[in-house]
Amino acid sequence: MNTLSWNTELLIEQDLAHHLHPVTNLHRHKQSGPVVLVEGKGSKVRDSEGKWYIDGFAGLWNVNVGYGRTELAEVAREQMARLAFQPTFFGLATPPVIELAARMHQLLPHHSHFQFTSGGAESNETAIKIARYYWALSGKPEKTKIISRRMAYHGIAMGALAATGVPAYHADFGPLPPGFLYLSAPLAYRNNPGLSEAGFVAMLARELEDLIAREGPETIAAFIGEPVQGAGGVVPPPEGYWQAVSSILKKHDILLIADEVITGFGRTGEMFAQTTYGFQADITSFAKGITSGYIPLGGVGISPEIFERISAPDRMFMHGFTYSGHPVACAVALANIDIIEREQLWRNAALRGEQLLKGLQELESHPHVGNVRGKGLMALVEVVEDKTSKKTFEPALGIGAKLMKVSREKGVIVRCNDTGFAVAPPLVITEAEIDEMVNALAETLNEVLGS
Repeated sequence: MNTLSWNTELLIEQDLAHHLHPVTNLHRHKQSGPVVLVEGKGSKVRDSEGKWYIDGFAGLWNVNVGYGRTELAEVAREQMARLAFQPTFFGLATPPVIELAARMHQLLPHHSHFQFTSGGAESNETAIKIARYYWALSGKPEKTKIISRRMAYHGIAMGALAATGVPAYHADFGPLPPGFLYLSAPLAYRNNPGLSEAGFVAMLARELEDLIAREGPETIAAFIGEPVQGAGGVVPPPEGYWQAVSSILKKHDILLIADEVITGFGRTGEMFAQTTYGFQADITSFAKGITSGYIPLGGVGISPEIFERISAPDRMFMHGFTYSGHPVACAVALANIDIIEREQLWRNAALRGEQLLKGLQELESHPHVGNVRGKGLMALVEVVEDKTSKKTFEPALGIGAKLMKVSREKGVIVRCNDTGFAVAPPLVITEAEIDEMVNALAETLNEVLGS
C-alpha cells in the first residue's frame, strides 16, 4: 500500500488556481473542483482521500493492461538510464523503435511500415497527410478530400478535428480546414428508418456512393472511420457494413483509413477491430492501448503499395514529430504488448464484454433508457426524456453532470454526458467487478432519473 499522504485541500486549491482542464465544463469545475487520483491497481484507482473506484473508463479508453504493472515502469527506467531520447528524423533510429515497427508488422501484416507519434490525434493527422501525399506522388494532387462520418471522433488537432463529426468539438474554435465530408453514422437506433440490417447497410452504402458521385472520386483521397465509433457514442456497425464500404472505396480508388486508436490492442475481443469485422485498411492509426497509457505513444501503419509510392522520389518526407518513435515509449509498448499477448487479454475483453452488455441491456426496461449498445469492452447506455420519440434531455437539466456525480459517489468512474454514459474498463476487469459496476450504474440511473 502506498504510504504517501496527500493534502487534498491544497491540491484542489492549486488545481482551481492554475490547472486548465481539457474537455471539462470549466464553469462547473470552478464550483466542484477535481477528484484527485493518486494510485491504481488492476481495474481500480484510489483518490487522495483514500476512496477506491472501479475505473469504468480505463483512464481514457487506454489502460488496457490495468494499473500497477511495475514491469512497465522498470522497462521505462532501464531505457531512460540507457538512452533517454534520440529522434527518428534524418535516418536516425534506436533499437526499441525498430523492434516495435517489426512487432507491429506481425500484428498488422497488411502494413509494411510504421511511423510513430505521441497519441491518437497526431496519428490521424499523419494518416490524413500520408493519404494526400500518396495521391500527390501518384500524379493526382487534386485527390485531397477526406470522407468522415457524423458522430466520429478522430482527435482535436485541426486536421483530426475537421474529420471529427461531433459539432460540440468545433464550436468557437474558428474555421476548420476545408475538404472534409460527412456521412451518417451506422447507428441503427437513430438512423435506421425501419429496414432490415442488410437493408440498413444498403442504405448507408448508397449514401456513400451518392456522396462520391456528387463530389467526384477524382477529388477524394480517403475515407477515415473508427471500426466501432467511440467517443461520439459507441456505435458498433451492422453486419456487412465494413465489407460494403471497403468494396465501394476500392471501386472508386479511394484509400481506407482505419482509426483503431480506441479499438486497437484487444478492446473489441480481437487484437484489432479489423479482425473483428473482417476488413483490411490501407492505413491504420493507433495509440492508447499500445502502451496502456503508461507513457504517450501512437502510430500509423501503411500498406506496401503506399510505402513504395512515397519512398520512390529522391526527396525528403517532410512529416514527423519531435517524439516520433521515442525510445522510452517504444520500449514500454513492446513490454505492454508482451503482457496483452501473454495474458490474451482480448479474450477477457470478449468474455467480460458479453457480461457487461448483458448486464447493461437489463437497464433497457428503465423508462429513460432508450438504447444500450456495445462491442467487447466498450458500451454505451443512451438515456432519453421520452422513449417513443427518442427525445433527448435538455442540456439545461445537467443530466450528464448528475450522472457523473452520483456514479462517482457509488465508486465508479465512467464517461457521462447529457445523453447517457459510456463504459470501457481495463481489459483485466473481473467478473465480480463487472457486476459491481453494472449494479452501481443501475442505482445511479434510478437516483438521477427515477425508477
